[in-house]
Amino acid sequence: MRNDGARLAAVLVNGGTGRPVPGTWSATSELLADELAARHRDVLFLEVRYHVKSWNELPSCMADCEAAVELALDAGAEACLLVGFSMGGAVSVGIAAHDAVRGVLGLAPWLPDRLPMDSLRGKGFDVVHGAWDRPLPGVPGVTAASSLAAFERALDAGSDGIYTLIPRGLHGAAVRSPRGRLVRLPHWRSWVEHVHAALTRFEAAAADLPA
Repeated sequence: MRNDGARLAAVLVNGGTGRPVPGTWSATSELLADELAARHRDVLFLEVRYHVKSWNELPSCMADCEAAVELALDAGAEACLLVGFSMGGAVSVGIAAHDAVRGVLGLAPWLPDRLPMDSLRGKGFDVVHGAWDRPLPGVPGVTAASSLAAFERALDAGSDGIYTLIPRGLHGAAVRSPRGRLVRLPHWRSWVEHVHAALTRFEAAAADLPA
């Protein structure tokens, strides 16, 4: 956690794999928290670490994400923005109906056609995607066309938001080296600035929360 005691929370929701494996910390989420926690002192930053991270275990991942939201509330937060990277986009949408969730920010989100979007009705849904993102042999990725189609389904379901492409952007802002070191990807600053803008909008929209 960063910024304990804040009234707002950004819950950073990790990606996953097809094969069920133990949850790990996300390089992209770590980079975002490192860069933005000091710029948003009124926002608690909290990352979800799944018990098992796999898109074949979505209900379990959603339960872990909901537990993280409850943890943020226990820590004093009154409203949450879910920041879902890759598979974390689907996980975030899956629990977006939670009363404390004000909206979802999808970062290169994986949002399969079978995923219902009704949970976003009346809530914000922004998407940021790298224009060059795509799955390659042995390298995870999500096409921008797929997240745009899901974004449009969300609008049809009663959400509203902004869809942004990062020119020449890849799948996220960072990866982890075999030794565990954070490696920043090209155009990582663009990811950080778009998340900063979304957090600023979140803070402004939450300004009318009762004291």
